[in-house]
Amino acid sequence: MRAFLILLLAGLGYLLFWPVPVDPVAYDPPKDEGFVGAYAENDLLDMAETVSLPDGEIGPEDIAVMPDGGVYTTSHSGILYRIDGDTPVAVDRLGGRPLGLKAGPDGALYISDSFRGVMRWSGPGTLTPVVEEIDGGPVIYANQIELARDGTIYFSNSSDRFDPETMGGTKPTSVLTIWEQSDAGYVARRTPDGTVEKIATGFVYTNGIALSPNEDFLLIAETGRARLHRLWLTGHKAGTQEVFLDNLPGYPDNLEAQGDGTYWLAFASPRVPSEALMPYPFLRKVIWRLGPMVRPAPIHRGMLIQFDGDGTVLRTVQDPGGRLGITTGGKVVDDTLYITTLDSPWFARLPVLKLP
Repeated sequence: MRAFLILLLAGLGYLLFWPVPVDPVAYDPPKDEGFVGAYAENDLLDMAETVSLPDGEIGPEDIAVMPDGGVYTTSHSGILYRIDGDTPVAVDRLGGRPLGLKAGPDGALYISDSFRGVMRWSGPGTLTPVVEEIDGGPVIYANQIELARDGTIYFSNSSDRFDPETMGGTKPTSVLTIWEQSDAGYVARRTPDGTVEKIATGFVYTNGIALSPNEDFLLIAETGRARLHRLWLTGHKAGTQEVFLDNLPGYPDNLEAQGDGTYWLAFASPRVPSEALMPYPFLRKVIWRLGPMVRPAPIHRGMLIQFDGDGTVLRTVQDPGGRLGITTGGKVVDDTLYITTLDSPWFARLPVLKLP
């Protein structure tokens, strides 16, 4: 009996006091309305063709369209592929963990690498760093990237607290950051003269960003609060920020501007039931001590929406069965919708003519 009591007390002591990296912040989320209205459930992504990466590679997180019309993606291990043909073709080995991709006005490919910051690539063997530090410290979790016509680089940094290179990768680090609800995410800008500065802060896991066609505002996805923001860049509202889409039915990931005033937004997961514990920081810390089997995790249920500059949802395409895995982005290229994924061995393609 004595041994049992000792074990019981030791177990309770572990659950109540063992040090963990997460330091939860109380948050009372709005009620999840689910897949209703403009987000009503459908199975349109069942029509999508999956295209596997070669050699067992996974994680085509984002795509970029280069000046010659070529479509490129990367893998979890940092291989760069051209994917607009029947089969992905490896072009270079970049290393790191590339996330956001964007062609620049100089014809180069710009990459937000979650391990290394912002990089530039103009051909095999040419990868060079562009932004590695900000405010005297390292950029530790660059996520998505956007470029203006004058070469200004915008990039999101998901968290200034947790480094995915030392925390087991981007997926567990995203779960940790959102479970904590710390507002350590930001958006930064690098101007053509090399100046790097934070232009918006205080986000719970900053993710996708996209410029408006006139480059007068930047849309920002805040994954941990299931919403989008609009940051005004020019005009009398310059420097001000407002919530653009709130209480979304899932956790937003990449944003892709189509150039016609519409945008595609992917959801990494629907909202999870464990949101009910967000007002209780101490309980969330206890649950984290119980280990990976009981910690919250993304739910495989693909979903993307297309919306305009007023926030009106124009299309919703979904994969309720989770066939595609965790969807991270979508962009229409030459009448084909490309759908990227976080850690699946494939991306998907769907002719736009098949969409209502």
